[in-house]
Amino acid sequence: MLDDLHALVEFAQAGSIAGAADRLFRTPSAITRQLQRLEAALGAELLDRSVKPPRLNSLGSKVLEQARDLLQRTEALKSVASRDAEPHGLLRIGLAHALAEGTLIEPIRALTEKYPKVRLRLLSALTGELFNRMLAGELDVAVVFLPEGKTAPSPLLTNIIASDRMEIVQSAAGNIDGEWESLSRAPWVLNPSGCLLRASLIDQMERAGFTPMVAAEIHYNIHLQLALIQSGYGVGLLPSRFIARKNCRDTVEVLRPPSFDLRLSVAIARIGQLGALERAVELLEHGIRHLFEAAHTKEPVTRHRRGVPANRRAARPPM
Repeated sequence: MLDDLHALVEFAQAGSIAGAADRLFRTPSAITRQLQRLEAALGAELLDRSVKPPRLNSLGSKVLEQARDLLQRTEALKSVASRDAEPHGLLRIGLAHALAEGTLIEPIRALTEKYPKVRLRLLSALTGELFNRMLAGELDVAVVFLPEGKTAPSPLLTNIIASDRMEIVQSAAGNIDGEWESLSRAPWVLNPSGCLLRASLIDQMERAGFTPMVAAEIHYNIHLQLALIQSGYGVGLLPSRFIARKNCRDTVEVLRPPSFDLRLSVAIARIGQLGALERAVELLEHGIRHLFEAAHTKEPVTRHRRGVPANRRAARPPM
């Protein structure tokens, strides 16, 4: 019917069937059939054929108004689904708690500056909740951490855009050595239960035969966790990129127990294609990838051996 409505609009614009045929590059008989088909579908005559050439009757004029509005809405709908259209509309982005930090303002600001017709709505939550909200149609994309080699649950689509390495750190004045046994006796500053990073750390410790002693559960406030660690309150788990950006080489020390290697993939998960918003998501992906690529950490001082020189222990207050 849309094609027939288009013929009606062109007939009204041209003032004749022959004129509409020229505008649509069709024959007059084809335009006539389209108008007749539209009248049959609506169950009413739209043209006054008592005059030559035929013209719209009063009902036809009313249908014409609706036809123009419907065709305009159809074009707008096509632009939403078209990847080639300028990005516009609402883009709902979920951020995993562990990734929701200040540096993300850079790719978000770049997105809104390049595509001013895009409106953003941001939500920070646990990765599992973000997946559930996408499946419920409440989010378009989510930026999440995933274990290496893992993907978001089906039918969500996963695009790995970067990777991140986590480090066990203590205050530069701390006296914990880089062995699991020593670390199991130390107080830990960690995210609450349900955090993927915490679960991965505990899994590695338990495989070595130890369990962390949690002294502080800080709800995804990486800056407060760093402050507590720097003060000597406990050891913690921080991203290497964050340590490098904060220039923490003089205030924290990295501890790497035997076989400890905690790397996570940074991924964009989505429910499907986003039409005109695709280029906006691609720009967000590029910005986040750049953040992680730029966060190169100089090789930190690490402690692997169980023993710590006596003079060094004496110079450092107990935690």
